[in-house]
Amino acid sequence: MTRAHESAHEVSFATPRSFATVLKSDLKETFFPDDPFHQFRDEPLSSRTKKAIQYFVPIFGWLPKYNLRLFKYDLLAGITIASLAIPQGISYAKLANLPAIIGLYSSFVPPLVYAVFGSSKHLAVGTVAACSLLIAATIEEKVTPAENLPLYLSLVFTATLFSGLLQTAMGVLR
Repeated sequence: MTRAHESAHEVSFATPRSFATVLKSDLKETFFPDDPFHQFRDEPLSSRTKKAIQYFVPIFGWLPKYNLRLFKYDLLAGITIASLAIPQGISYAKLANLPAIIGLYSSFVPPLVYAVFGSSKHLAVGTVAACSLLIAATIEEKVTPAENLPLYLSLVFTATLFSGLLQTAMGVLR
């Protein structure tokens, strides 16, 4: 057999990589498959750190460019949305057998949190009827508000806390 014929049947193996290299590569592929930091890989550390923080907390990117003209439009939009979201939040709280004040809080706290951590300009954030009904049905299997209101509220707040922590973890890990 000729040398060219022999090389066609050889299997070339990749150079073995260290455990740390494989782990780093696998974690990067798992948590950041789109490699959001590749655009500023060659920049100085301070610039990379600033852009990484802006990636996870977008308000640091757009707030320095925000102006009074934009604020006027955002204020008008906020008043318009609040006129709908506040009664809607109160009614959704009633669907979950919760006090109306909780619906009021759920109308204005999520948009404030989203303003800091969110990046979409076209997303509605707030309470949803299906979630209100689901939380009521789930918690009422254990206790009803008529039986023990403080325990009912504690269970609702605990379920809400863990739901929020899970969503936060998914957002951070993308």
